Amino acid sequence: MRIEPRSRTPAAPAEAASGHRAALVIAAVMVVVLQRFVPYGQFILYPFTLLATWVHEMGHGVTALLCGGRFQQLQIYGDASGLAVTAVVAGYREAATAAGGLLAPPFVGALLLALARRFSRALLWGLVGALVLSLLLYVRTQVGWLAMAPLCGLLALVARYGGADGRLFMAQLIGVLLALDTVTRMGYLFVSSASVGGTQRASDIAGVAKILGGPFQLWGGLLAGISLLMLALGLRAAWGKGRQKRPLP
Repeated sequence: MRIEPRSRTPAAPAEAASGHRAALVIAAVMVVVLQRFVPYGQFILYPFTLLATWVHEMGHGVTALLCGGRFQQLQIYGDASGLAVTAVVAGYREAATAAGGLLAPPFVGALLLALARRFSRALLWGLVGALVLSLLLYVRTQVGWLAMAPLCGLLALVARYGGADGRLFMAQLIGVLLALDTVTRMGYLFVSSASVGGTQRASDIAGVAKILGGPFQLWGGLLAGISLLMLALGLRAAWGKGRQKRPLP
């Protein structure tokens, strides 16, 4: 008697939805607990905090390139501050470059949250590629190399060996951290200056206000609203409905 091999039955939509929602909840709870309730929890998240700084500064640099300018170097400091050295034509392009850094973390975070269910491996490899290119082309501080290089290695290991669930969790963890970055550092949107590597500099939002006019608090409130909207859209897409498929293997 011939016995036909049994094919693996794909997970039911409800099971897939339950899995990705559980990963999202665990990632969000982990971030909140480590930041608020665990002694030295912020040190555990420190590499990811520097990752948010990297995304912020890359936001400045990529926006400058999109505006026809130059992205010269990226500096990351031990206090989690950073500086992107760019050159753009004065005017609205300069204002867009300043705003680009502020909006980059919530935008990238929302993108990760929205796409992690289907493309977690591709997203993690994309981050690895962007980190490698930035290290080779732009990062010019020792802290940046010491923090970003090991994190790049970790993401590569998860992307290669983490399995579907591990990749989903990592992508959503980074997505939550980045999407919440502007919220957790909301005060930066409402100050005229900030310390960058121990040196007091005009804040990004002050630069926007100086170029476009009006009080910096007004622009800070506008960008805060946009950031919160990105967070809400990202979480909504990540929570989704049960009809979505499982992450690609």
